[in-house]
Amino acid sequence: MTRRIAILHYASPPTVGGVEATIVYHARGLTELGYTVRVVSGAGDRFDERVETHINPLFGSKHPDVLAVKAELDAGKASPQFDALIDRLGEALRTALDGCDVCIAHNVHTLHKNLALTAALARMTAGDGLRWLAWCHDLAWTNPQYQAELHAGYPWDLLRQAWPRTCYVTVSEPRRDELAELLDLPPESIAVVPPGVDPARFFHWTPTTQYLAERLALLDADGLFLLPARLTRRKNIALALRVLAEVRRQSGRDLRLIVTGPPGPHNPANPGYLGELLELRRELGLEESAHFLYAYGDSADQPLVPDDDTLANLYQLADALLFPSLQEGFGIPVLEAGLAGLPVFCSDIPPFRKSGANDVNYFNPVDEPPEHIAARVLAALDAHAPYRLRLRVRRSYRWEAIIRDQIAPLVEGR
Repeated sequence: MTRRIAILHYASPPTVGGVEATIVYHARGLTELGYTVRVVSGAGDRFDERVETHINPLFGSKHPDVLAVKAELDAGKASPQFDALIDRLGEALRTALDGCDVCIAHNVHTLHKNLALTAALARMTAGDGLRWLAWCHDLAWTNPQYQAELHAGYPWDLLRQAWPRTCYVTVSEPRRDELAELLDLPPESIAVVPPGVDPARFFHWTPTTQYLAERLALLDADGLFLLPARLTRRKNIALALRVLAEVRRQSGRDLRLIVTGPPGPHNPANPGYLGELLELRRELGLEESAHFLYAYGDSADQPLVPDDDTLANLYQLADALLFPSLQEGFGIPVLEAGLAGLPVFCSDIPPFRKSGANDVNYFNPVDEPPEHIAARVLAALDAHAPYRLRLRVRRSYRWEAIIRDQIAPLVEGR
């Protein structure tokens, strides 16, 4: 049965803020995994037709009744007005969370923006059967800015107590250690789930780029070599396949090759060359790692040919340019790779010497064995700090990977 997940915060999109942005990615990512998601907040609006939105101003930090109670609490007074607001919020929470199996509450457990909401949630936690995840971005009790507004005893102590039946989550190891000390919990009992990045949004991917990245799982690769060329003999794509096979063998990594162009239109022998390339790819066991983009078009008569924006996306997505041509008039891809900040591995031929000068990595496209080229490619990549950082970001800080590999297990209680 599909789990129903509630995401609770004082505000949700289109309200602008770091937590609100996180809520967007959590909600959409969990929905993509098949969960039913409901965003519950005090301010906001529906931001995705697949995600239910429940807005009640009492859950926020700016409702007049909440502000009136906060003014009393900041002065150290918990009045009957506070108790009455807890009762109202308890009833509202039961309605908002009805039918849900899991509640992810952002900052409510550790921040005092609406202490009546915190207290109402504490009552529910003690008696309700939901799975509770306390996502702690900010800690009131360890922030000097808030000390004048906090006082000993209930309800302020709720913000520095470990609640029963609650899994605590922070966004970094330093914040985890800070929370562990505050709540007197073992640090290892607190999960760390960082915020992420969205390559498609950051680079303004075209629909074609989005399709290719998802269809080929490009962001899960350990490295992407780009070869922007038609499938003609002078482009020497067979050597690129052999080098790819060697870098994969020598490293044990999931390294990929993206060849952007279709078979050339002018040489009648090109279809035969394509057949040779496909057979070589099969022999080398590269069917899942050497991607000829033409094949992802609508039909054989309509190959996929990236437009300029998609090609720019592919340069941004790739980790290196691999360009083993035997003949070129000039070699624009070398310049484009330089503009994109990619390391370049290319044939040692006069046009590339002119455009690449001493700033690219050359190999002999005729006499140098593929295993030697591969060893030099791997050594250069491993010494290239931007590649190592990009790979780490793709593996550990991409929203899709974070939600799939870290958040979904927490939701399932694993």
